[in-house]
Amino acid sequence: MNQTSNILIVDDEEVVRRAHLRSLEQTGCRARAAENGYEAIRVMEEHPFDVVLLDLRMPGLNGMDVLKTIKDRWPECEVVVITGYPTIESAKEAVRLGAFNYIVKPVGPDDVVKAANDAMIQKRWTLHSAHPDRGSEHPEHTGRRRSPVTH
Repeated sequence: MNQTSNILIVDDEEVVRRAHLRSLEQTGCRARAAENGYEAIRVMEEHPFDVVLLDLRMPGLNGMDVLKTIKDRWPECEVVVITGYPTIESAKEAVRLGAFNYIVKPVGPDDVVKAANDAMIQKRWTLHSAHPDRGSEHPEHTGRRRSPVTH
């Protein structure tokens, strides 16, 4: 049985969460949403996700703090920052903290899918590079899915 990509969407705006969920679920991946940083960390503790799509400006725990926590505790998770308030400083900080990508809102469905797909490719490449002997294994025997999120 193949596993699908697990994507966590973290945004305080419900309309954004629903739109991203809808876009990602159409690709066959498993997507879940969290409405704030505290919920995101709690959800990650229950089941770490492959990719996190993360808003920066949220009440309570902001996106940079969430990014730092995720990369400290789950370094294999790829994080894509999606913000409506871009600055050069926040982009530099996000990359310094380990974000895979930094995208400016508004984003369309194809942008969300591409961002998640690119992050999954990066994650799989990183895992493969860290464990080159895994490349000879068949996904059916390992329980891992090797193909990225599909359109």
